[in-house]
Amino acid sequence: MAATDKALAGLRQMIASGELGPGAKFPPEPELCEHLGVSRSSLREAVRSLGALGVIESRHGSGTYVSALDPAAIISRFSLSVELIPLEGLLELLEVRRVLESHATATAAARQDPELAGRLSEILDRLESTTDATEIQHLDAEFHGAICTAGGNPTVTALTDVIRGRGGHYRIFEPGTDFDAIKQTSDRGHRAILAAITTRDPAAAATAASAHIAQTERWLRALRPTPQPVP
Repeated sequence: MAATDKALAGLRQMIASGELGPGAKFPPEPELCEHLGVSRSSLREAVRSLGALGVIESRHGSGTYVSALDPAAIISRFSLSVELIPLEGLLELLEVRRVLESHATATAAARQDPELAGRLSEILDRLESTTDATEIQHLDAEFHGAICTAGGNPTVTALTDVIRGRGGHYRIFEPGTDFDAIKQTSDRGHRAILAAITTRDPAAAATAASAHIAQTERWLRALRPTPQPVP
C-alpha cells in the first residue's frame, strides 16, 4: 500500500469508528503521524483528499477538524465526479433518480404542505408558457427541486440534484429534436405530478414521478444528445 493510501485508510478508519467524531479536532501532526505510521507529507496529502470530499475542515490558526459529516453536504461533492460520467452511466443514474424522486414525491404528497401546490403551479405556468431551452431547464430543476425539498430528506434532495445536474448537460429541448412533442409530453407529466400532490395521493404521486423520469430516460436513449456546457 502506498504511503498516502495508508494515511488515508488510517484517517478514514479513525473517523468511521468514531475515534474522531463530527466536529472533533485532529491530534497534533507529529502525534498523528506516529499513530498512523506515515510521514507528514503523506498525512497532508490524505488530509487534502478528505478535505476535497467535505470530510475534513482546515481552520486557519486553529487546526484541522472533522466536518459535521452532513450527508447532504458530502453528497453534493459527488458532482465533481458525476460531471464526468458519459450518457450510458447517466442512464443508470436516472434509474436511481427515478426511485429516489418517486419516494420524495410521494412523501411530499403525504406531508400535505398547503403552500407547495401553489408554488408548483406557479412554476408550471411559467414553464408551459416558454419555449426557451435554457429557461425550460432552469424551471424544470426548480420544480423537481421544490418537490424533493418538500419531501423532507436533504440527502435525497442533494443526490437527486447531483444527478439532475449531470442530466442538464444532455439537452433534449434543442433544435433538431421533436421539440413540440417532447415539450407537450413533459408538461403533461409535470401536471400529473402536481395533480397527485394537490389531491394528496402519495401512490399516484410516486407513479407520476416515476413515469415522468422514465420518459426522460427514453428520450435520452433515442436522441443520444452530445453533452453541452450548462448555461
